[in-house]
Amino acid sequence: MIRYALRCDQDHEFESWFQSSSAFDSQVKRKLVTCPLCGSAKVEKAIMAPRIVGKKGRGRATPPPEPAATTTPEATPSGPTSLMMAQERELRAKLKELRDHIVKNADNVGERFANEARAMHYGDKEHRPIYGEASPDEAKSLIDEGIEVSPLPTLPEDRN
Repeated sequence: MIRYALRCDQDHEFESWFQSSSAFDSQVKRKLVTCPLCGSAKVEKAIMAPRIVGKKGRGRATPPPEPAATTTPEATPSGPTSLMMAQERELRAKLKELRDHIVKNADNVGERFANEARAMHYGDKEHRPIYGEASPDEAKSLIDEGIEVSPLPTLPEDRN
């Protein structure tokens, strides 16, 4: 993942993470990267200090410089703004849709998930869509046995 300091054509500065440099270029070309303050899709990379790790402090990166505070009226948003980029909102909506579909169409077996999944995998029970709870060790054990499992997407609002 790469973090870029970005600036829109209205001179608003913000940051965003991208899978790669080419992912940034592709998203900008498709106008998917927008300023969280004004919504402008005319965005470019801003100058940014590199994060350097020294030999003594391996694992600790030098902190990035704090952005300069702006007090100009045009830099202040006129209404509530979301710092989430449009593609993040879209991804969250799709994850919520997937989660809702699973909850609606599968049986919640709770803490019996690992046992139920094994029983279906080995033919002791009829196959059906299920979801439930499993510890990381139980999930790893299921995967090691060749049983296909996936975590159910959890969104921040699910935890609140």
